Formats: sequence, C-alpha cells, structure tokens
Amino acid sequence: MDDMSCNGCGASIAAGEHSVKFKCPACGETIVRCSKCKVTSNNYTCRKCGFVGP
Repeated sequence: MDDMSCNGCGASIAAGEHSVKFKCPACGETIVRCSKCKVTSNNYTCRKCGFVGP
C-alpha cells in the first residue's frame, strides 16, 4: 500500500504497516484502515459516496 491514508483517522499508511483494505459496501470504492482504527473499531467514511461504517 503505497501513499495511502486511513479512511478513519487520515493517518498515512506506510509500506509494510499492518492495515486493511476492502471495498465500500455501498459503492465499491476502496476503503483503507490503519491497524489502530481497525482494532479500536473507529468509524470510517467512504470518500466517494459518504457511507459511514464501524
């Protein structure tokens, strides 16, 4: 994952960092979450359609 940022907190995701990437349930856009937001279940917002998820 090069030059990406977390959809939850906005932190930059460095290469090799533990993070997760998946498709938005509403529109299919790629969602990226850092390890901290994933573990703490912080909300994320899709940058394309505005969907908010846990």
